[in-house]
Amino acid sequence: MKHSTIAKTLAIATAAALALGMASTAKAANKGCTNASLNGTFAYTSTGTITAPPALAGPLAEVGTQTFDGYGNTTAAAMISQNGNITPLTITGTYTVNPDCTGTMTLQVSPFGISVPVYFVLDSTLSEFQAIELSPGVVITRIARWQFPVNSWNH
Repeated sequence: MKHSTIAKTLAIATAAALALGMASTAKAANKGCTNASLNGTFAYTSTGTITAPPALAGPLAEVGTQTFDGYGNTTAAAMISQNGNITPLTITGTYTVNPDCTGTMTLQVSPFGISVPVYFVLDSTLSEFQAIELSPGVVITRIARWQFPVNSWNH
């Protein structure tokens, strides 16, 4: 009797999960996001590993603020620890937000003089995003949240 109830519960849960998965896929095409959806200053943390080239290989952590203008331009200031070596960063770049609330950024990072491609996904409130760097030899993810949301003490 118990086995039958567990099997039925599992079957219902599986069917519900599949139905919800299909529904979200059908709606994924257009959620109404634009470049204006990403606007304001976000506090972020990046963590990961550089795997190549060997001279740079090792752990990486970064904390900073990144500002988006709602028109496709971004600037940031951060501190990075790469293999325990601390370096202040200045970042400029551009971004594009797709209608499904995913997007890409291309960031110019000083003092390293490198260009970093990034893929990101905005959350449902547009107040947070998750990202991954797309450079070969780099495994770095980022979580960012509005530093001061609209209607907070400083707005």
